[in-house]
Amino acid sequence: MTAIALSLPDRRRLLGMAVPFIAVVGSMIVGLLLIAASGKDVPDAIEAFMDGAFGSAFAIGASINRAVALSLVGLGFILAFRANLTNVGGEGQIAVGGIAATALGLWAPVADLPLGLAVIIPLLGGTLAGAFWGGIAGVMKVRFGTNEVISTLLLGFVALLIVYWCVQSTALLRQPQTNSATLPESLPIADSVKLPGLAGSESPLHIGLVICLLLAVATAIVLQRSTFGLRLRAIGLNELAARRAGMPGGILLVVALAVAGAFGGLAGAIMLQGEQYYLKTGFSSGYGFDGLVVGLLSRGSTVGVLAGALFFGFLRSGGISMEIMAQVPAALTLVIQGLIVIAVAGSVILVEKLQGNR
Repeated sequence: MTAIALSLPDRRRLLGMAVPFIAVVGSMIVGLLLIAASGKDVPDAIEAFMDGAFGSAFAIGASINRAVALSLVGLGFILAFRANLTNVGGEGQIAVGGIAATALGLWAPVADLPLGLAVIIPLLGGTLAGAFWGGIAGVMKVRFGTNEVISTLLLGFVALLIVYWCVQSTALLRQPQTNSATLPESLPIADSVKLPGLAGSESPLHIGLVICLLLAVATAIVLQRSTFGLRLRAIGLNELAARRAGMPGGILLVVALAVAGAFGGLAGAIMLQGEQYYLKTGFSSGYGFDGLVVGLLSRGSTVGVLAGALFFGFLRSGGISMEIMAQVPAALTLVIQGLIVIAVAGSVILVEKLQGNR
């Protein structure tokens, strides 16, 4: 038999697929060993994971909906990263987007609008709120030289506290308190404000998927084929040289972080209008940080963002099912997810080094 010789690009492509796959499988095996060490039944945990992620049309739809929110945060991250900016404030941008969408969704004049405007206006409100929140960090960087990692992160904590304030105060968004057992959350938004479904009553999959895919295509075009994308890249590579070439560096930096924030705000609005339907403390559930990981692992690729978001969306659904059905501790589920993230990130670095030596 004759061996099939692979060209150098083919070998690199094969290496780029094999190493992350092996890393993920290895981290999953370690996770199963941890489940066994905790005294839980491994086959039951695997079955619960598969049921939660892929076991029904509802499970698949819920996983994809989670991936939509992660994708939007990841897309915002890679857009800002093109200008050498690191937006770690996705959690806060989701929070302010959810606040704006809730406030508009509960406002009767908006809820009564025809022709789908009752859905669109809260989405736009959430997007603008996120853009404002990201823009604050941009202005702070340009005006005062504040590192955007610090400003976006701290603004995220502020946004989470604002959510807490909104759902604790009846003067803001808290539902009327009829007794001491009334939960600190908003009233449910009207049916007219909820996102239309895509797969009937058996699946929660909603039109947010279409919005996400359209924005992914638009982001790819902007980054690869537009003057704006070229200017972002120039600013990211050498801001001083770009400014000397006449590019408005300060404005571009502010716009980049504002657009990244807009993606996060839209994710918050979609989460609120697509699944949760009312505002409560912690509604963002760490999606901003998971979306940050998705953006980091994508290596600037919109396809990479979508693929990573799908992976983490199904991983989240399976993890929740393991907690409920197999009684796997929530902390252990988070440890397993962290192991997978570390394995994937490490494999990406390893592939780059191996390919660089060839």
